[in-house]
Amino acid sequence: MPYFDAASSLPLHPVARQALLAALDEGWADPSRLHREGRRARLLLDAAREAAAEAVGCRPDELSFASSGTRALHTGIAGALAGRRRTGRHLVVSAVEHSAVLHAARAHEADGGTVEEVPVDRTGRVAADGFGAALRGDTALACLQSANHEVGTEQPVAEVAEVCAAAGVPLLVDAAQSLPWGPVAGDWSLLAASAHKWGGPGGVGLLAVRKGVRFAPPPPVDERESGRSPGFADLPAIVAAAASLRAVRAEAAAEAVRLRALVERIRARVPELVPDVEVVGDPVRRLPHVVTFSCLYVDGEALLHALDRAGFSVSSGSSCTSSTLVPSHVLRAMGVLSEGNIRVSLPPGTAREDVDAFLTVLPEAVRQVRAHLDAPAAAQPREPEETAPEERREPEETEDAGVPSLTVDSLGKRCPVPVIELARVIDRVPVGGTVVLLADDEAARLDVPAWCEMRGHEYLGAEGHTYRVRRRA
Repeated sequence: MPYFDAASSLPLHPVARQALLAALDEGWADPSRLHREGRRARLLLDAAREAAAEAVGCRPDELSFASSGTRALHTGIAGALAGRRRTGRHLVVSAVEHSAVLHAARAHEADGGTVEEVPVDRTGRVAADGFGAALRGDTALACLQSANHEVGTEQPVAEVAEVCAAAGVPLLVDAAQSLPWGPVAGDWSLLAASAHKWGGPGGVGLLAVRKGVRFAPPPPVDERESGRSPGFADLPAIVAAAASLRAVRAEAAAEAVRLRALVERIRARVPELVPDVEVVGDPVRRLPHVVTFSCLYVDGEALLHALDRAGFSVSSGSSCTSSTLVPSHVLRAMGVLSEGNIRVSLPPGTAREDVDAFLTVLPEAVRQVRAHLDAPAAAQPREPEETAPEERREPEETEDAGVPSLTVDSLGKRCPVPVIELARVIDRVPVGGTVVLLADDEAARLDVPAWCEMRGHEYLGAEGHTYRVRRRA
């Protein structure tokens, strides 16, 4: 079964497995002790730190191991904010950061600090000057991911780091997605990553803090890992994480070229094979193994399960795949279609035959989901069919300042139903007429404007749960 969710996690790399088994026999002792077994464990820990630091591009004494990538991020943010508390309590983050960063930002805000989110363009990329404009005299820390975890867009870290350095603000980089492919460029101040993203064991994170960065580890603090990760370290897992990072880096350049070609094939073929699809993310400045697209009139959860039944493991940012029933914050910040969102992230070693097989089953999977939802045909909308009142409310014809108008009540209905009902009735008003859609589903704020752009109609805006669309074609 092809596994196409590498951006979430990877199976244990063969080198990681080999190193883990060896370290279980040699690295069980406390590396802080001076006896023979402790010294042996310490040698393993020091070697792992040197290997990981080389991959990160920092000094070994600048790098600490944490219990996860999330813990590394939380510790890095809390420590940098505490270390610069005399400067101020203003935190700057991009709008598409990983939820671990945004959770830390909310906690900082709840504790009396201030947070500013820097917007992104439609590809999910921040502008360096826009990031710089958010920096203030009381800014204690700025956070920017090296590449986005949902759409693969690479961020201008080097340029932003230069802007931050000029303002005297440290920059923390979340390098979880990009570190397996190469070191992060630029004069960053702090960096965090997670081993399970490159085939290391889960439960190992990296936190690098450059010399000269003011940093106060959050309490309680003990003597291990420079006070940044208290408790007894999982030394075998750390050894395996460092060994696998070195191994994947040795293969990264060649594998990136190969996977990028496969991703280009997916990006080109999906819109040809499936009508009404939006491929999202930067087409050029992106990770080599990630491609994300959204399908109009498709329930994301249903499509994900259909692909799973066909033998393909993928991920989704659609609201209907989330317990919160809202689209991912990344798709919202980008302002792109969220219906039927699918992220394909290819693991190292993916065969072209598996990609071709995916492209073969995808059209039928989308067709089945659309048919189940009784979605309009791709070429043009159709008249609504008679159904029970509790399933579909009849549109109400009104007159809006002399312009023919139709009101569709989709309150209480979830993505993608409101947009499907909008599509069914748009041809019931003349060109120039309007449709008023009532929808309280959060996805409508993304999907109604996206539908208008894809179908050539004019989006007139929203007020509360009311969306107005003018027919143009």
